[in-house]
Amino acid sequence: MLVSDVMTAFPAYVRLGATIRRAAEMVSVSEVGHLMVLDHDGRFVGSLSEEDLVRAMLPGFDDVTAGGGTLADAFRIFLERGRSLAERPVDPLVARDVATVRSTDELARAAVVMLDRGLRRLAVVDDGTLVGTLSRADLCRAVIYHS
Repeated sequence: MLVSDVMTAFPAYVRLGATIRRAAEMVSVSEVGHLMVLDHDGRFVGSLSEEDLVRAMLPGFDDVTAGGGTLADAFRIFLERGRSLAERPVDPLVARDVATVRSTDELARAAVVMLDRGLRRLAVVDDGTLVGTLSRADLCRAVIYHS
């Protein structure tokens, strides 16, 4: 079985230069943990996780508590930082050296890559073009419907 047999063909993505607000909206609407990132020519350049977005806005817990702050203070700082970062581009947050697979790769190979690297989602890239994503849920679907 090939990756193309079970991949998600229309993945959620943003382009370089998109704002952090736009990326957060895309994560929220698409309900995926990773957005794929394309350059202005539509070429795949990397991914952006919801964890990367949240981490950029979160204050260090030790920083808050060391100053006598509470969890409520930490959340307030989180919201303030989120507002201040909202219009900045996602570019510095993009992971560019990410594992990818081709649509013609065997699904078993992709599963091994995902498990070995602890990945929840892989970009499916053919000749620099994003053609889909492969998630752990896609792997489970393959087992259910093709066994």
